[in-house]
Amino acid sequence: MSINSRVLVLNQNYEPLNVCKASRAFVLVVVGKAEVLEHGEGGIRSPSLTHPLPSVIRMVYMIKRPRPKMRLSRREVFNRDGHRCQYCGSRNKDLTLDHVLPRHRNGRHEWENLTSACKTCNHRKAGRTPKEARMRLLREPFTPRVSSYYVVGRYLDDQEGWRKFLPGWEDQTGYS
Repeated sequence: MSINSRVLVLNQNYEPLNVCKASRAFVLVVVGKAEVLEHGEGGIRSPSLTHPLPSVIRMVYMIKRPRPKMRLSRREVFNRDGHRCQYCGSRNKDLTLDHVLPRHRNGRHEWENLTSACKTCNHRKAGRTPKEARMRLLREPFTPRVSSYYVVGRYLDDQEGWRKFLPGWEDQTGYS
């Protein structure tokens, strides 16, 4: 483990707050803003001492901040829609993004106007609304709400030791 390794930062109530570098976590601990819950491998050496690197820290005071927002991307739209075409329901690797109200008709590029569609359905719908194309959406597009696990989820495969600090992480998909 090095000074650039990742450290899980928990809020005072043990809710995942973020992930930072070990050097930043070490500073938070030294100045008294956080406490170490678990040490990682390796340490920071000074002329007279070796300080163990933290792996999980907990903030001493409650940090209030807005919930993170999920970035709008193709992958996240496909994840929200369960990798299914929202017109025919087929599970397909060749999905496209479809604007429910086409952009040339002032449809916006936002969560509530984007949905997953297979190439066949997207071609059939073309530049029309689903009603005009006589197609029905299986589920209306929506902005997904983000759980706090969304912040740390991508690190869990590499950080087995963090899982005991994240009860129920397996049930969290990040979408509601």
